[in-house]
Amino acid sequence: MKTDILGVGIDDLLLSEAIAAGAALLQEERFHYVVTPNPEFILSAKKDEAFRAVLNRADLSLPDGVGVVYASKILGRPLRGRAPGADFAQGLMAHMARTGDKLFLLGAKPGVAEQAAENLRKANPGLIICGTHDGYFKEDGPVIEAIRASGADVVFVCLGAPKQELWMAQNGPQTGVKLAVGLGGCLDVFAGNVQRAPEAWQKAGLEWLYRLIKEPSRIGRMAKLPLILVDALGARLGGK
Repeated sequence: MKTDILGVGIDDLLLSEAIAAGAALLQEERFHYVVTPNPEFILSAKKDEAFRAVLNRADLSLPDGVGVVYASKILGRPLRGRAPGADFAQGLMAHMARTGDKLFLLGAKPGVAEQAAENLRKANPGLIICGTHDGYFKEDGPVIEAIRASGADVVFVCLGAPKQELWMAQNGPQTGVKLAVGLGGCLDVFAGNVQRAPEAWQKAGLEWLYRLIKEPSRIGRMAKLPLILVDALGARLGGK
């Protein structure tokens, strides 16, 4: 049973539970996909019915941003904590390195996925990365065929929201993978182009602030994030 956060269902899973759930989906033959809503997702989904529907059809919906957790508390149905997409991906890759499941990386600028693949293989001995493709494509068909031909079991789709979620829902079943995971800018992190906040900042729920300090140009986006708390308070007061 998912927890409703302003119209978007979120799985109340701790990170270790989320990784275990992802590994369990890999045991099934049919296609599944994972989304990682943060406050921006939820604010966008409020206005975009198609995006909201795709988020709510996901097999796993993980609370990526601390704002989602705060909103859940205001709504009176608190989530136990975050399960960031990057950490979920790291845990899933550790599992895949043991089981031999194959990974395809999709997204980012040309060359980024290849560098990410090199770094990830070094960090996860035994991990099979069977293909990569940048996110700058105009036609879906060749990309779908490349993933299918690679024999991948999992694809990390890093195209940014809502594009990646819509892409997974529409095209995922044709790729032949068992699991697709929408991961936004994670390939840049895995490639070493973007640095994640130190662990202490992450634990304090201040990863957003660290990134803002590193990338001041994000101020416009960040300024919108408190709106989720305002919306949650309004919903609570309105009895929703």
